[in-house]
Amino acid sequence: MNHATCAQALLAAKTLGLERLDAQLLLLHALGKPSDARAWLLAHDTDLLSDEVAQRYLALTLRRAAGEPLAYIVGYKAFFGLTLQVDARVLVPRPDTETLVQWSLDLLQAPDMPPVTRVLDLGTGSGAVALAIAHGLRAAGRQGKVVAVDASTDALSVARGNARQLELDQDLTFIQSSWLQEVSGYFQLISSNPPYIASGDPHLAALVHEPLEALTAGMDGLDDLREITRQAPAHLHPGGWLLLEHGYDQADAVRQLLAEQGFIQVQSRRDLAGIERCSGGQWPA
Repeated sequence: MNHATCAQALLAAKTLGLERLDAQLLLLHALGKPSDARAWLLAHDTDLLSDEVAQRYLALTLRRAAGEPLAYIVGYKAFFGLTLQVDARVLVPRPDTETLVQWSLDLLQAPDMPPVTRVLDLGTGSGAVALAIAHGLRAAGRQGKVVAVDASTDALSVARGNARQLELDQDLTFIQSSWLQEVSGYFQLISSNPPYIASGDPHLAALVHEPLEALTAGMDGLDDLREITRQAPAHLHPGGWLLLEHGYDQADAVRQLLAEQGFIQVQSRRDLAGIERCSGGQWPA
């Protein structure tokens, strides 16, 4: 790709099987330009790339062609209006999970919520959900104390770094814990995007670059959802909510788990694709 133009470099990436958007974002990254500068590429499609940039771009495209997530390659991912630093220590935040954040914020901003709310995010990973909730509450002029929990020290390191970068570290507390084992106190809301893929699911083959322990949860994918649903009531204020993200075909099963545990107002919310992506319930007052 030496002495290739921008347009030629993008064409070469296409021959490797890359989507055009991925190819453009990787070229911008190789050029040291921001991800929102795609118009620059169109205006400079005949510009020649230096040997250094061309070689850097080739290495990036080969990584993407091998299946490595784009977010790991460029080092960041946009989520709910925030830019999060991510790497192979954590899952890449998915747009589907924004459904969980929006539902959480809708509940936390309800008139019957106290002036200061306590929120617990289980399995925080990069901190995406906890940080988005904290940022949303601050933007709405509401006071919230968010506790972010993860069993992985590596994940907590990433989440803490994101909190510092976003200047939200004063709003969050981090705890290393296997779900609620090391957690104390009561919360108005517990949210979680736990592992929910069945251990034998064929889709795992496409996720080999991401941490397996953050993806799978037993033979039916419900092991962690069962555990969280069982533990959560001991940490919810009366009238508090438990919200859970789950797989595309697990809504019925999760609603049943919530109902069996004694939650009321059990319901689900759909993501932008129309899939029941999150289910939750209220602990009786």
